[in-house]
Amino acid sequence: MKVENLLEIIGSEFYTGVPDSQLKALCDYLINTYGIDQKHHIIAANEGNCVALAAGYHLATGKIPVVYMQNSGEGNIINPVASLLNDKVYAIPMVFIIGWRGEPGIHDEPQHIYQGVVTIKLLEDMGIKTFAIGKDTTGDEVAEVMKDYKKVLAEGKDVAFVIRKGALSYDGKVKYANDNALVREDIIRHIVDVTGEDPIVSTTGKASRELFEIREANKQSHKYDFLTVGSMGHSSSIALGVAINKPDTKIWCIDGDGALLMHMGSMAVLGANAPQNMVHIVINNGAHETVGGMPTVASEIDIVSIAKACGYPYAVSVNNFDALDKELQDVRMRNELSLIEVMCSIGARADLGRPTTTAIENKQNFMRYLKEK
Repeated sequence: MKVENLLEIIGSEFYTGVPDSQLKALCDYLINTYGIDQKHHIIAANEGNCVALAAGYHLATGKIPVVYMQNSGEGNIINPVASLLNDKVYAIPMVFIIGWRGEPGIHDEPQHIYQGVVTIKLLEDMGIKTFAIGKDTTGDEVAEVMKDYKKVLAEGKDVAFVIRKGALSYDGKVKYANDNALVREDIIRHIVDVTGEDPIVSTTGKASRELFEIREANKQSHKYDFLTVGSMGHSSSIALGVAINKPDTKIWCIDGDGALLMHMGSMAVLGANAPQNMVHIVINNGAHETVGGMPTVASEIDIVSIAKACGYPYAVSVNNFDALDKELQDVRMRNELSLIEVMCSIGARADLGRPTTTAIENKQNFMRYLKEK
């Protein structure tokens, strides 16, 4: 169904969420219609952040907000849904629109398989009434469901529309771009040229896919890399756990701005522990590019100053390869926690592949390699 039709049926005036490729039609429509507008549309750092923001909207206006997300974000909303929204606590109503990655019977990447199986059950366990929208769902069907949903919302309870693959459409187009010159895959290639046989922990999305393909092109082993294909925002904490327990090995983390924002508290923990053998590289394109390109707020904040305030002994931002190469060479010899922010363009190769090894194989190969270090 047309996304405009769905939103007209829901009838909300405020939307907040974390972008998802399954919800690209919705995301593009919101950007074209509202942009980033405090009154109508805010892209939040993580899904729990969305829920709290939407709760504040309801408290201030008495109106029903919409929160959108990928189903992987359900884990981030469990606490605020159970301890804030629930009708036994504050009874704050809202509508969730959730992209159903890993739906049983639909091929998807390994990080989505189990999440897809438990998507509906998790919502029901949280007391959220659920309706799945597919390619053949009609506007009349959704309108009938919404009549029932309005009664549920009036009781201070929450409801959800779970969106199957290809269920929503939008004819409008959005081009996401910035003024940065460096291409992420080239940035990662420069990193690999310097890291040698040092272990790398890479973040969710296209960065890990590009790292995998660079190793393939270089005819290098994949044992050096842990590809964090799921659990967005946690790669730097994984790298910290490795660095603490392998103090004589340089550990590199390739992170993204959206992932960094999602669980920024990890920077404070990193800074407080300050492992001398860890390098945290944040490739910042100011966008959730892997799921479509919608903006993050990373272009508006000073990541270097945040890192220093969190206790990183060294932090720097670069926007060209000469500066990046110098920093990479310097940091390889430096014995202190360091952050390098690399300003990056939006975009990737259309033929970018996916890892051909399984997640279990990746883990086992990486662990065997670490055991040798």
